[in-house]
Amino acid sequence: ETMADVRNQNKKRRRKKKAKVQYTIKCGQPVKDQLMDPLDFEKFLNEKIKVKGKAGVLGDAVHVAREKNNVVITATPPFSKRYLKYLTKKFLKKSALRDFLRVVADSKTSYDIRYFSIADKEDLSSDDSE
Repeated sequence: ETMADVRNQNKKRRRKKKAKVQYTIKCGQPVKDQLMDPLDFEKFLNEKIKVKGKAGVLGDAVHVAREKNNVVITATPPFSKRYLKYLTKKFLKKSALRDFLRVVADSKTSYDIRYFSIADKEDLSSDDSE
């Protein structure tokens, strides 16, 4: 066995223990304004996330938890962040908040629920003038 063979075997071994992915959905603002309850959102995700084509049967593959105003989803790949955005939008629609809130990716592993806001544009223009 050459060194390269050993290295390749190690790589294969490493791939099997695929790390879990962790995504955060930040609901700070809407929760502060009492528009949204993170408990309801957590429950919604637990019921709606599909694992192997079945909704609500999460098993060990997916874990949904709340941390203050954030909902944290820890999952075994394959699990897409885009799917969480889809479900979040679905929840907002169900709660009749879709017209006021949007889901924005604020990092590679998290989404932020923000307001559609004209005030944001004003804030941006005041930053330019400074």
